[in-house]
Amino acid sequence: MTKTALISGVSGQDGAYLARMLIEKGMSVVGASRDAQGSNFYNLERLGIKDKISTVSMMPEDFRSVLVAFSECQPDEIYFLAGQSSVGLSFSHPAETIQSILLGTLNALEAVRMLDKQPRIYFAGSGEVFGDTSAGAACETTNFQPKSPYAVAKASAFWLVDNYRDAYGVFACTGILFNHESSLRPERFVTKKIISAAARIAAGSKEVLELGRLDISRDWGWAPEYVEAMWLMLQQDHPEDFVISTGLASSLESFVSEAFASHRMNWKDHVKQNKALMRPADALLSYGDSSKAWNKLGWKAQSSMTDVVRMMVENKL
Repeated sequence: MTKTALISGVSGQDGAYLARMLIEKGMSVVGASRDAQGSNFYNLERLGIKDKISTVSMMPEDFRSVLVAFSECQPDEIYFLAGQSSVGLSFSHPAETIQSILLGTLNALEAVRMLDKQPRIYFAGSGEVFGDTSAGAACETTNFQPKSPYAVAKASAFWLVDNYRDAYGVFACTGILFNHESSLRPERFVTKKIISAAARIAAGSKEVLELGRLDISRDWGWAPEYVEAMWLMLQQDHPEDFVISTGLASSLESFVSEAFASHRMNWKDHVKQNKALMRPADALLSYGDSSKAWNKLGWKAQSSMTDVVRMMVENKL
């Protein structure tokens, strides 16, 4: 029989790529959105799969809404990707960020626990929970040191998943994903902001790109590769958590340099720093060790930061 997957957060970058991959695997995909009838699902349209999935309205912060959606769909697998996803935005909207991530996670876990047929469920974690990783690449046993409301919420959600797995036997996994990008990123994310600005300047715009800190280093991967790791986690005999990363850190300055060099431009002629764009707290270095994913899932990142920039630039062109 055809398996059914429910994706909460299907309209986002990861949700759209995940939906496409699951459809290609022959699964029936249901996309959950706060307003399924009113949403435009632009990313699904861009990937050409909007008409290949069904949708259901679901408010992650409302337990009854979550339970009804899960009960109606009777999914075999649930991918819970919903919640405020911007680290920067979490400083100006901390309550909304923590509520959307933490309460949404709790409602999903509780709803799964109450279903007669318990589906397997994946939760979107984040490498942000580790904070600064100057002591070495973070793995599954590295202590959490979150530096933003977003990271605090993701860290708390991680322990909720761990608790429900231990206390109730729920098949629940958290993927602790480090930065992963694509052309489906919204403009509020710095990587997309850089790619878009470089393209406009190359086309003749006289604008100056303003950025915050350029000395921070991040572990940047390619989003379509990372959704495969999500699926692999739910195919295992036992539920476990996994760090998903490239294992390589690159500075934001080098990301900017690569983006402008793709258009044969020197980034220093078009970029300036703006202290107002700097966050109250930020990790100087953040990268992960995904060797467990390679050993147990057979998953390994194939694309480096330079590959990510090249593919984002090509897609923008």
